[in-house]
Amino acid sequence: MADERRRGTAGRIDAVGRAVFGSREGQLTSDGRRTGRFVRMLPALLILGGLVFDSLAPPNFTAVPLFVAAPLIAAPFFSRSRTVRTGIAAVLSVIAMRLSDGTSTQVVPVIEMLTVLTASVLALVINGVVRRGNEQLASARVIAETAMRAVLPTPAERIGGLQVAARYEAAQADEFVGGDLYAVADTPYGVRVVVGDVRGKGLGAVEAVAVIIGAFREAAEQERSLEGVAQRLERALAREGTRRYGLDAMEGFITAVLAEIPPGSASLRLVNRGHPEPILLHADGALEVLAPSVPALPLGMDLGVWPDRADEWAMPAGATLLAFTDGLSEARDPNGVFYDPAARLRGRIFPGPEELLSALTDDVRLHTGGRTTDDMALIAVGRPAEGQPVPRTTVKIVGRGDDAGR
Repeated sequence: MADERRRGTAGRIDAVGRAVFGSREGQLTSDGRRTGRFVRMLPALLILGGLVFDSLAPPNFTAVPLFVAAPLIAAPFFSRSRTVRTGIAAVLSVIAMRLSDGTSTQVVPVIEMLTVLTASVLALVINGVVRRGNEQLASARVIAETAMRAVLPTPAERIGGLQVAARYEAAQADEFVGGDLYAVADTPYGVRVVVGDVRGKGLGAVEAVAVIIGAFREAAEQERSLEGVAQRLERALAREGTRRYGLDAMEGFITAVLAEIPPGSASLRLVNRGHPEPILLHADGALEVLAPSVPALPLGMDLGVWPDRADEWAMPAGATLLAFTDGLSEARDPNGVFYDPAARLRGRIFPGPEELLSALTDDVRLHTGGRTTDDMALIAVGRPAEGQPVPRTTVKIVGRGDDAGR
């Protein structure tokens, strides 16, 4: 009798596997190896555990709580059809157990079957609520990302004879709302660039980004000097500050670096307002960290008025300017060590700005283990060399030297 019960249990276990996972997913062991996700296996394991427990335990012990838990656990993680299959498998398992031991018409077994059925129906309701919530969240993310991309459009690959690439890397997956910014403008005075980081996040930060980008696009066309552009941004923030109250009006500020590459000149001008220092990469792999001669306060701090001072650097053909926000330079590895872009890029050569940013973002993910805590905006502007072949030799920075595979 016990052998027959065990054989019946084995048959029901196989049926549960097919019911919950379908024909290709009935082999639970191979499915667990393939997905590597315990949560995907848990509902089926609960049902199987309940069948095994019922076949081995004394008659006065019940495994019904396991059958109740299975569809409820499946509800927030599985699709509707899979949740339905899990609920059906749980209900049929209880019915099969009670038919096999001849107690299906007794009061307690009937209550058990109704309990599992009720839990399965409740699981469908939970699944619907979770699915609608996910759809609403996805819609909100799409709207936020669309608004942010409207403020920060991807620049053209070539502007004013220069090669340009830009990236916005969000700290959280599937999110694209933050306070980092960049913009490039081709003006009568050369190609002008701004990269900045607004204090804070959320809609207030996006509003500040829109103010700075709008002011920059107007000032870059009209102001003869880069210092004049910086002062226009300062005044735009001051006007915006009059519309705010409380903490934001007192403490809001933006770190920013402004760059100007005049036409027909191998020079580069920078105005740095409390921002991480840009890097100039040369064609031979050498690089310079472009530190300002006189440190300056961020935009919008309203702690006094000091004249801006533009520093000038040589930018020969084949050189690339890399500007970024502190999400890059303050990215940490699991031991808390900051990412050092200058050290990682020194001696490396890239075909162009796009390849540079791709390698850099990959290297940051490697450094942090994919656990970044701050958004980062990156922009690279390259002055192509005459007759320079495309692509040049590329040396990847990901997994270099003894770091590879460790």
